[in-house]
Amino acid sequence: MTKSVPINYLQNLKNKILSYTDVDENQLNHWLQFYHEIRVKKGETLISPGQMVDKFYYVAKGCIYYYKLEEGEQKVLEFYTDDVFFTDLPAYVKETPSKYYLKASENTIVYAISKSDGENSFKKSHQLERFGRLSMQEAFMKIFTRVERLSNRTNEERYLRLLEKRPDLLQRVPQYLIASYLGLTPVGLSKIRKRISTSL
Repeated sequence: MTKSVPINYLQNLKNKILSYTDVDENQLNHWLQFYHEIRVKKGETLISPGQMVDKFYYVAKGCIYYYKLEEGEQKVLEFYTDDVFFTDLPAYVKETPSKYYLKASENTIVYAISKSDGENSFKKSHQLERFGRLSMQEAFMKIFTRVERLSNRTNEERYLRLLEKRPDLLQRVPQYLIASYLGLTPVGLSKIRKRISTSL
């Protein structure tokens, strides 16, 4: 029986940064030391409302969902899964208390760098500054495109797009969270899935 090779999450993080821009290897290796591993168990909260957000995160493995409570109901804005950067961007940028939750929907490993360490790296390296700008733009666009998607597509179109773009979510996230993300009730989502399955 062959032994499985341990996953090098820091190497994956390094490769992800390099996917945005070329960075001098010595500089990149130096700044990677400032990322700290955090293990978040399923159901545990990484960020809660009222908390200051001074870290930028990378999902090495797992799933974090970003949501708020409205009249006691969860409103899911985004899911962050393997090999993605994320944070509560409004609170991070404006340095104000969070209004949202970031919670693990499965056992998750993230790497975090403090805002001060991240900004110091940007001052030392134009390439890392470019990485920071592009990764934050990407995090913003994830939320923006969701708002646009909810307003411009029918319920069924939103579900079919999710099925096409992120089919893994349907296997690893509870249906009630998927429904919230799509702006549906769990019953509404169930009806759409049933209708689509019978039409195939």
